[in-house]
Amino acid sequence: MDFRAPKRLPFHRLPVFPVLMAQMIVVLVLAVACWQWRGVVAGYSSFCGGLIAWLPNVYFAHKAFRFSGARAAQAIVRSFYAGEAGKLVLTAVLFALVFAGVKPLDALALFGAFLLTQLVNWFAPLLMKR
Repeated sequence: MDFRAPKRLPFHRLPVFPVLMAQMIVVLVLAVACWQWRGVVAGYSSFCGGLIAWLPNVYFAHKAFRFSGARAAQAIVRSFYAGEAGKLVLTAVLFALVFAGVKPLDALALFGAFLLTQLVNWFAPLLMKR
């Protein structure tokens, strides 16, 4: 039996790192655009919405893509399930915290930035290396 620990990848070498950076750029651009176009409340509301989408994705990437290699197949599957469950819980908690703690809040900017940040995932195959 081989009891070696599965090989772990550093965070900046994860295959999803370019997607996470693209999401952060979208969050920042949306926050500045909403701030200029609709005011300060829309600016920080869109920033909060973008972070609500981005932070759980960072958590998922850390959990799901930290192992590599054929010997780590079981660890990879467990990590994907744990990462997705944590992502869903973290998203719900962040929405609850923002709605409970951020006043005043522009809900349209919040949900718009959340959805646009999530749309970056659709273009992930174009951003990821083969």
